[in-house]
Amino acid sequence: MGSQEEEEVRSLLETGLLQNENSDLHTGDGSVDIHGKPVLRSNTGNWRACPFILGTECCERLAYYGIATNLVTYLTSKLHEGNVSAARNVTTWQGTCYLTPLIGAVLADAYCGRYWTIAVFSTIYFIGMCTLTLSATVPAFKPADCVGSVCPPATTAQYAVFFFGLYLIALGTGGIKPCVSSFGADQFDDTDPKERVKKGSFFNWFYFSINIGALVSSSFLVWIQDNAGWGLGFGIPALFMGIAIASFFSGTPLYRFQKPGGSPITRMCQVLVASFRKWKLEVPKDSNLLYETPDKNSAIEGSRKLEHSNELKCLDKAAVISDAEIKSGDFSNPWNLCTVTQVEELKILIRMFPIWATGIVFSAVYAQMSTMFVEQGMVMDTTVGSFTIPPASLSTFDVISVIFWVPVYDRILVPIARKFTGKERGFSELQRMGIGLFLSVLCMSAAALVEIKRLQLATALDLVDEDVAVPLSILWQIPQYFLLGAAEVFTFIGQLEFFYDQSPDAMRSLCSALSLLTTSLGNYLSAFILTVVTTLTTEDGKTGWIPDNLNEGHLDYYFWLLAGLSFLNLLVYMICAKMYKRKAAS
Repeated sequence: MGSQEEEEVRSLLETGLLQNENSDLHTGDGSVDIHGKPVLRSNTGNWRACPFILGTECCERLAYYGIATNLVTYLTSKLHEGNVSAARNVTTWQGTCYLTPLIGAVLADAYCGRYWTIAVFSTIYFIGMCTLTLSATVPAFKPADCVGSVCPPATTAQYAVFFFGLYLIALGTGGIKPCVSSFGADQFDDTDPKERVKKGSFFNWFYFSINIGALVSSSFLVWIQDNAGWGLGFGIPALFMGIAIASFFSGTPLYRFQKPGGSPITRMCQVLVASFRKWKLEVPKDSNLLYETPDKNSAIEGSRKLEHSNELKCLDKAAVISDAEIKSGDFSNPWNLCTVTQVEELKILIRMFPIWATGIVFSAVYAQMSTMFVEQGMVMDTTVGSFTIPPASLSTFDVISVIFWVPVYDRILVPIARKFTGKERGFSELQRMGIGLFLSVLCMSAAALVEIKRLQLATALDLVDEDVAVPLSILWQIPQYFLLGAAEVFTFIGQLEFFYDQSPDAMRSLCSALSLLTTSLGNYLSAFILTVVTTLTTEDGKTGWIPDNLNEGHLDYYFWLLAGLSFLNLLVYMICAKMYKRKAAS
C-alpha cells in the first residue's frame, strides 16, 4: 500500500515537473508559430525576429516618405495646383493614410491575424507605388510642362491615374501601419519580466527605423525628384517597397503569432446591447457576482482576463446574471450576457478616449512639416554656397533630430529617470506624451518667429508685391524641424507604447489604428483650419494670411494660431492624464 502511494506521489511530481519544464520552454502569452503550434521561447521572437520587422518598416517608410515629403512640390510644379489646393490635397491624402488603418486593424484582430494582413496590404501598396511611377513616367499620364508663365492644367484622366495610385498607397498603408508595430511587440512575451522591458525599448528602435527610411527620402530622394526627374523619384520608393515585402517574409520561421480573437466591434456592440436589455437590473455591490468564465483563460481568444473596475457601472449591467439565466443555466448568448473581461474592454477604450483626442492637435502641428513648412521654405534663400537645398529636404533635420533623440532617450534619459521615478521605463507613457506636447508649442512658436523675420526682410527690401524668395537662409528653419523631431520622440513613441500596453490583448491592432487615427484627424484638422483661415481672411477681397504670394500674407499668424491651440491642448491633456486609470489584467 505504501509503495502504491509513493508511486502516485512520484507520478504527480513528474507530471508537475514536466508542466513546469514545458512552461519554461514555451511562451506564456499564448503565442504560436505560423502553423498554429505553441512556440519555443528559445528560438523564436525576441530581438532575433525584430531585424526583419524593423527592416520592413524602414523600407516601407522610405517608400511612403519618398512620396509624401515632396508631394506638395509635385502638385504645384507638375500638376500646376495653387498653394492652398496643393496643401489641402496633401493633408487629405495623409489623413486618409492614417484613417484606413481602422480597416486593417479590424481584419487583423478579427479574422486574418497581423501577419497575413501585413502581407496582403503590402501587395496593394506595391501596386499603388507602381501606378504612381507610371503616372510620372508615361507621357500620356503626365501634364505638359509650363511654357513661360502659362501652365496647362492636368486632364481628368491624368488626375485619375495619379490619384488612383496615390489612394491605393493609402489603402495599403491601412493594413501595414496598425499591425507592424503590434506584430513587433508580439515578439516579446508579456509574462516574462525581462522580455517586457525589452518591449519598451523595441518601440524606440521601431521609430528609429522609421526615421532612417525618412532620412533617405527627405534628402536623397527629394534631390532625385527635383534634379533627375519624378519618374525615377517615384520608381526608387517602389523598389524599396518590394524590398520591404521580401524582408518581411524572410523572417517568417522566427516570428511569434497571436491568434485573432474575433471582431472587437461585435464584442463592443454586444456589451451595449446586453446592458441596454438589462437596464432595469441593479448591479450587485460585490463584483464577484458579475458573470465571468470559471476558466483561467478568458472566453476571448488570445486575451487575458481583465479585473473589474468601478467606473462606468452602467455597462456592468451587461455582466449581471438575470433570474431567467440562472433558472435556464444558459449563459451562452453574448447579446444577453457578457463576461466582465468583455465589459472591461469597452471601458478601457472609453477611458482612453480623452487621451486619444488630445493627440489630434499635435498631429495637426506635425502635418505642417510637409505643407506650410515647405511652402515657407520655398520663399527663403535655398542656396548654401554653390549648392541649392530643395525646401522639402529641410525635413531631414526633423529626421536627424529623431535619430539623435531616440538613442539619447533610450540609453541616457531612461536610466536617469528610472533612478528618480522607480519606473522600469523611466517615464510613464503619459509623462512622455506630455513632454512632447509641450515641445510642439515651442516648435510652432519657432516657425512663427522665423516667418516674422522673413516678412520684415521682405518689407525692408520692397519685395512684398513680388512672388520671389526673400534673402533669408532656409537654414533658419532648422530649429523648428529639430523641435518637431524631439516632440515626435516623446509623443508618437509614447502613443505607440500607451495604446499597445493599455489596450485589451485582443484589440491591440485596433488600438494601434486608433492612435494612427489621431494623425489622420490631425491632417483633416489642419486642412479644416487652413480652409477656415483662408475663407475668413480673404473676405471683402483681402489678400489673406496665406496667399499664393506669401510675401503679401501673414503665415506667422497661422503659426501663432497653431501654437495657441497646442498650448490649450496641453492644458486639457494634463487634466485627462491626471484622471486616467490604468488597466489591470489578471
